[in-house]
Amino acid sequence: MYITCLDLEGVLVPEIWIAFSKATGIEELKKTTRDEPDYDKLMRYRLKILKEHGLGLKEIQDVIATIDPMPGAKEFLDELRSVCQVIIISDTFTQFAAPLMKKLGMPTIFCNSLVVSEDGEVTDFKMRCEQSKLTTVKALQSIGYDTIAAGDSYNDLGMIRASKAGFLFKSTDKIKADNPDLSAFENYDDFLAAIKAAMV
Repeated sequence: MYITCLDLEGVLVPEIWIAFSKATGIEELKKTTRDEPDYDKLMRYRLKILKEHGLGLKEIQDVIATIDPMPGAKEFLDELRSVCQVIIISDTFTQFAAPLMKKLGMPTIFCNSLVVSEDGEVTDFKMRCEQSKLTTVKALQSIGYDTIAAGDSYNDLGMIRASKAGFLFKSTDKIKADNPDLSAFENYDDFLAAIKAAMV
């Protein structure tokens, strides 16, 4: 039995923090897991910048409300879900993901959560588990699933390499060059064909 595990941002929807960076004009918030492999370090950096600028959850959610899935993402996901089970495994947060899941047809998502004060300040974050993507893939394998995994960033490599088949999608030139053995795709048709082929 196959289950496909997909990253969210950069694969199905645009990067939330990049969109927020553009909306606020704060260049430092453009940094993502494509640039910084240490997610804890990256999030501490983001929270510090939010505090410095007096920005909270509402401001981020207002920007997320304007984000649509990448062209073709929902159709790709619908087709993939017709041939196998799919779980989106993301290092984003429930407070960010909900409106995006509605636009994608409510797929299953495993993600993390933010700690938000009464006045809306994002004070901390809670990871669902350590190395959440790799840990989740290994857990699925332990209950009898063969996993196929795909993503675009450093924090996806663990689950990609632990899976029966793994792919890069819309990744950076550096990540592709550092992982030449991984098949990399730029469009959903080729990506879907590769996933289907891996299940044969």
